[in-house]
Amino acid sequence: MQSFIATRREYNRKKLSETEMCTHPMDQFNIWFEEALAYDIVEANAMALATSNQSGQPSVRMVLLKNYDSQGFAFYTNYGSRKAKDLEQNPNASLMFWWGPLERQIRVEGKVEKTSDSESDKYFSTRTKMSRLAAIASPQSQIIRERKELLDHFEKVCQEHKEKSIVRPKSWGGYRIFPSMVEFWQGGEHRLHDRIRYQLTEGSWHLDRLAP
Repeated sequence: MQSFIATRREYNRKKLSETEMCTHPMDQFNIWFEEALAYDIVEANAMALATSNQSGQPSVRMVLLKNYDSQGFAFYTNYGSRKAKDLEQNPNASLMFWWGPLERQIRVEGKVEKTSDSESDKYFSTRTKMSRLAAIASPQSQIIRERKELLDHFEKVCQEHKEKSIVRPKSWGGYRIFPSMVEFWQGGEHRLHDRIRYQLTEGSWHLDRLAP
């Protein structure tokens, strides 16, 4: 068994102060996200998305944040995927961003709704041609016999769309997570990390400090 003691390191880049935090968590997220981009963190928009089905079985995977605003966080997927089926049964989800070089993480909890058709169409049109064709070709989360089966289907879809526009399939689109809780975590010395939590209560955001 490998020992992880030698991998332990102290976090001491920065401290969090309640008085310096924005009053709205999405404003604070924007500041941290811009700092992550400026630090050139690879895939800074990568986030762990946790869902659970009707019976409470959890499932987590990495997805890419594609848009955020004052309402919440948007991502896109196949509506036949496991995550989509989970969200049909239980429209609650959790996100986590981890930016190791900055010693930061952000946790999000909230309700999930599909984005509008127009919003999904708009994002789909920004994808590369091959990514749009791949979204059409892949029966996400379904069992396939071998990779060749997927590649053959992809080639068929490419041939079918040689002379026609690529329209977003109805089986593919977006979701938006409307946060009710957002926690900002900054690593601290001796494992005395800073945790500042925003909680939505009766339409207003309340800020608390949590023990690490």
